[in-house]
Formats: sequence, C-alpha cells, structure tokens
Amino acid sequence: MQTPQQALQNYQQHFPEEARLFFSPGRVNLLGEHVDYNGGFVLPAAINKGIWFAIAPNHTNSASFVAADINEESFSVELNNITKQSGWRNYVLGVLHILKKQKFEISGFNCLFGGNIPQGAGLSSSAALEAGLVFALNEIFQIGLSKKQLALIAQEAEHSFAGTKCGIMDMFASLHGKEDHCLFLDCITLDYEYLPLMLNDGTNDYELVLIDSKVHHQLNDGGYNKRYQEAMEGLSFFQSLNKRITSFRHVQKQVVEQFMENFSKEVYDRCIYITQEIERTKQAATYLKENNLIEFGKLMYQTHHGLSELYEVSCEEMDFLVKEARSQSDVIGARMMGGGFGGCTINLVNKSNRDKVIGQIASAYEKAFNIIPEVYLVETADGTREIPLVLS
Repeated sequence: MQTPQQALQNYQQHFPEEARLFFSPGRVNLLGEHVDYNGGFVLPAAINKGIWFAIAPNHTNSASFVAADINEESFSVELNNITKQSGWRNYVLGVLHILKKQKFEISGFNCLFGGNIPQGAGLSSSAALEAGLVFALNEIFQIGLSKKQLALIAQEAEHSFAGTKCGIMDMFASLHGKEDHCLFLDCITLDYEYLPLMLNDGTNDYELVLIDSKVHHQLNDGGYNKRYQEAMEGLSFFQSLNKRITSFRHVQKQVVEQFMENFSKEVYDRCIYITQEIERTKQAATYLKENNLIEFGKLMYQTHHGLSELYEVSCEEMDFLVKEARSQSDVIGARMMGGGFGGCTINLVNKSNRDKVIGQIASAYEKAFNIIPEVYLVETADGTREIPLVLS
C-alpha cells in the first residue's frame, strides 16, 4: 500500500465508520549501534517510509484489525480478553495489553494499516506499527499522553507480547522525528536534542542510500542475546570495582584495556566496542553541529569496523558491501545498520553520482554472492502524526 488515499479506500471496503488517518515512519540510525541497551547515545532519524493507519471508534468493546499489506489478514479481539497470538498480531495486541494494564481508557475501534516500509530491512517496521497504533489511540480516545510516554508504552508492548527485549531508540525516533534532523538521544535519561542533518544545503549534496544485502542469517536472535550477556558480564565487573558505575558511559576505553586479563577475548572486545562507540557518537554529534559531514562519514566507517571485528554482528556480505562503498570516492561514509547478521548498509553518497555508485556496488555484490541487492533511497521526515483529510 503506497498512499494514504489507498489506506482510506481500503478501510471503507471493510468498515462503515469515517476514519481518521495517521502515519508512523520507520527510522535509520546514523551512529550509536548496539549501545541503546548499553546505556549509550544514539543518532536516529525518522524517514519518509512507514505505515499508514486508518482508524475509528466502533462503539463496541472489541478491536478489529486488517493488515492491508499481508494479504488483507484480519482479526478481532475483545478488549477484556487480550492474549498472545502470533506474528504481527502480537505487536498490536501488546499495545492494547499495556494500555489496559496501565488503566488507560480505550473502547472498541476498527483499524486498517499498511505502508511502504520494506520488511526485514532493519528500518524498524515493528516499532512504526506499535508507535503508530498507540499514537492514534491516544488521539482518538483523547488519553493525553506525551510522545515520551507513548514511546515507553510501545517499547513495553514489544517486550511483553513480541518478546523482543529491545531498547527505546526505534519507538522514540519514530514518534519524535523531524525533517532534516536526527535525534541525539540519551538512552538512559531519554533527554534528546535535534541536530541538523543538512545533506543538501548548498555546501553538501549527499543522499542516504540503503543497500539491502537480502541475507538474514539465522544466527540473529541468539547472537543478539549472547552479545547482550557478554556486555553485561563486562559491566558487572566494573560495577564490582566501583558501585557508582551504572552504565558503560562511566567506563573509558583505557580502563577496559587496563583490566584486559580479567576478561575472555569476547567480553573484552564487546567492552572495547561499546566504550568506543559511545565516544564516537558524542563526537559525531559535534560534527553534525559543525555541518562537517566528511568527518562524520569517517566515523561511520569506524563503527562498521567495530561492529565487524569487536562486537562481531556483521557477516561476509555486509563487510563486502561496506568495503565496496569505501572504494568509491563518492561514498563518504558507510556501515551496517541494525541488529546485524544481514540486513542493510547505510551509505552517505554524493547525490550527483549516486546512480553510478549504486550500480557499481550492486554489480560487484551480485558477482560475488549471486544476489541482487535491493536499494532504497530515503529522506529524513517528521515523526508519527495525523494526516489531515483533504475534502474533495
């Protein structure tokens, strides 16, 4: 489903009420990978791909959903009997469960959703779904929650029903995005500021290009949890030395090196990566304030090296894509993005030579792996919002 008009038309084929329309974007993360759950800082931005919601109260005690992009799959649930199901249902059911658990008043409604966010590309379609639904319910039932509160509800929804112990970044970025900006988000306090991301301002002429490797290695879930456990093992050691240490932001790389012999190689490498990435992200924020995209891009390459060699969440295909990007003078920064073991690389590409660059990287990748990569051009966008209906 590509347009909001299609969302409304599809809704009218399933439900009788006049709906309101909302949009919730996906996100990219420019820097600060795998540090959201390690007490660090992140630099995400909402993008112009996401999910539309057509939604209206139905004056019953049941909620009905239609997933327009998944073969018009539909189901209904009584609001006083919300239980786990499977697949995408758990994302929306989790939102309803947490709202009811926290005693917020909602009644029955009908909802159709769909969009243009690529599935499995690491653009946080699940967070867009959760954030968009809770935002829309907050509006149509006048609950009065702030965007920060909505992000926390969406995060708890994913923890409780989808079973993914994710950080807050994805939901927060989807709700708080701002066009031509990224968020510098403190993942502990949830304080944030908007930083300019001036890709086309007369001085710069760059574009965000995502290259989807089309691989998703099965290692993903177990690998993610293992990295988290190793990071916590390292943090626990430093906390045993100093009780005032509450996160990795209180640990310097030099201190990790000092106690190298106390760790396995894996735990040591994880700790080095996390401390470096926290410092990198703070430096990246300074470069964005200075509109210095060249130096910012260099940090992206450094992050990928750390993700590949120290945190070990990359794979052969992702490393190849970044290596090919680095060989192109028109790519000033590239790295793998997301949980790892596949998915997309994010690239800062000179706009004037974009097609040539993409063609050369894609051709080399296809030759090496016999896989044709998918390419997505994305722009920064405002966060989750209501779309005004234009009366004809």
